[in-house]
Amino acid sequence: MFLKNYNWMNLRKDIPAGIIIALVSIPISMGYSQIAGLPAIYGLYGSVLPILLFGLCSSSPQFVFGVDAAPAALVGGMLATFGIAGGTKEAMAFVPVVTLMVTLWLLLFALLRAGRFTNFISTPVMGGFISGIGCEIILMQVPKLFGGTASTGELFELLHHILREAMQHFNLLSFVLGMCAIALIRFCGKRWPKVPMPVILMFAGALMSYFLPLKKYGVTMLPPVEPGLPSFSVPDWGVLMSVDRHMVLASMTIALVIVAETLLATNNFAMKNNYKVNNDRELWAYMLGNLAAAFTGCCPMNGSVSRTGIAAQFGGKSQMMSLAASGTMVLILLFCTGFIGYLPVPILCAIVICALMGILEFDLAAKLRKTNRAEFIIFMAAFLGVLLLGTIYGVVIGVILSFIDVFVRAVVPPRAYLGCIPGKDGFYALDRNRNARRIQHTVIYRFSGTLFFANVGTFQEDIERAVTPDIRQVIVDGRGIGSIDITAAERLPVIYRNLEKNGVRFYMTEHPGVVNDLLYKYDDEKLLEAGMCRRHVEDALAECGLVRPYPIVAHEGDEQRIQIPYIDEKVAEYEWIFGEAANGKLIEAAEEIAEAIVELGTFDEHQMLRGLRKQAAGNWDEVNDREILHHVAEVLHRLAEESREMHRDAHGIEELQHEVEESLEEHLRHPKE
Repeated sequence: MFLKNYNWMNLRKDIPAGIIIALVSIPISMGYSQIAGLPAIYGLYGSVLPILLFGLCSSSPQFVFGVDAAPAALVGGMLATFGIAGGTKEAMAFVPVVTLMVTLWLLLFALLRAGRFTNFISTPVMGGFISGIGCEIILMQVPKLFGGTASTGELFELLHHILREAMQHFNLLSFVLGMCAIALIRFCGKRWPKVPMPVILMFAGALMSYFLPLKKYGVTMLPPVEPGLPSFSVPDWGVLMSVDRHMVLASMTIALVIVAETLLATNNFAMKNNYKVNNDRELWAYMLGNLAAAFTGCCPMNGSVSRTGIAAQFGGKSQMMSLAASGTMVLILLFCTGFIGYLPVPILCAIVICALMGILEFDLAAKLRKTNRAEFIIFMAAFLGVLLLGTIYGVVIGVILSFIDVFVRAVVPPRAYLGCIPGKDGFYALDRNRNARRIQHTVIYRFSGTLFFANVGTFQEDIERAVTPDIRQVIVDGRGIGSIDITAAERLPVIYRNLEKNGVRFYMTEHPGVVNDLLYKYDDEKLLEAGMCRRHVEDALAECGLVRPYPIVAHEGDEQRIQIPYIDEKVAEYEWIFGEAANGKLIEAAEEIAEAIVELGTFDEHQMLRGLRKQAAGNWDEVNDREILHHVAEVLHRLAEESREMHRDAHGIEELQHEVEESLEEHLRHPKE
């Protein structure tokens, strides 16, 4: 339990955060309790004991538990299916039984340690899921901004409900209050993030409704509630005895939604805040929280994304805030229920919407759109799945697409043709190192993935495509090949024989010994005996009569370059790290140097290059000198042109440019050995 190692210095943030959570929970919990078919007061009852038990048992230091949208909406749907009107005695007997059945499912999930399934859910799935849930709940709340009522369902149902409510119940004053509250919270959140604007606006709204006739002008207030704590009662045995398979399946669906939504959101917050949660322990916490809800007459409960966002905003550090929230709700139920009737719904709705806006991860979607189209599609599929089909479907779609993406990556793993750089050890990808050169009559092919039935065709095609009439040996760098299946094992002898017919030797190198064991089991020992497998690339090259310095295939204009001993040059490092962006990075460095030269008004080549060499930790050479001088000269030329266009004296910049160009010409005439 967190109290054993609790840092009591965190009380100054946990207690205020807990009080704010309790206050914000008033409109949220009451509204969702009504959606679930219960009187509004049961939303407040659900914010006492269930939150307390969850806080004592959860491994997450900041996630908040309570009455929330998805389970409440599903229970409301069950009531409609069974023809039970919300708010009636039948509903008040039916809902706790559903909560108890959900608790039993959660107990089963905890015993089966079902929390492990989140390990198979990627960041794009989590981001799309959380954003979908956030948008869905925002759309549920929107009608309350202008005097309407909240709704449930998926995107088109919610949009239809918003339009209908706007046409029938639109109240301008409510809308102005709600939108002004959103604007204030957003503005103050950026300008003064430590100011608890939601709480300030809540009390301001109560004062406004007390002194001004807001209700007379159509602004909706929260319904008044009677003071008193929740009572304990065993769910109705009569309803329990009448349970049928439809109730069993429906309760299982609700339990799955609770597990999926809460575990995903909890792990998402944990990842963002650099801590870990115990998924199995979380399931026990959900079970205990719902057990308490069942025996206090409440609807099923899960983690609240909106309230967790508010808690994080106000610095909640541990589950002490949940204990504080539970204690605050007890005080509210005992002494402050009269205050609840003065709270304007539009302002409270604005508080919830702003909290939900803070959890949307569209910045992640924008990043994925630029960097990884497949993961962007997965994000959008999970997002739209939640919005269009529902919580479970969004998760299922995202997980299925993630597995497809994993399979595609396994089918088309990273591959490269390798060469060597004169004066350097090792072998380098030809497409990411400008100074790497192919070894004469040799193909070195790196395959970075498990070799199995779905990608062995790609493996063979890459090798056959690289074999030209001058090639005498093909060497596979297989350090990424951790395993091999029977289909690939049967294909290797075919590749070996096809190359052998054309006078080309074939070698597998660098792979772990387990691959040799598998080849032996798959009856490929003849290949092993024939010497196809070698421990290192160098061993295979040596058997072909090639030793360092390896003869290379020179490029046009290499005469000067290949005579220079390379010492892990920075240009090649830029290409390896940044790929296509390498040239842009070099230009950025040149621009910084050129601006510094202009500011100082002098060019000191020795000082400039010494600084770069020091920054590169010695990984710099003559080629780098020429590269950077060339770019600096170009930048100075551009700066001179810009000065002339602005009618400024460009003479000083031109002189600096000439000095740099003279230094570059000297390097080209007399390259350093």
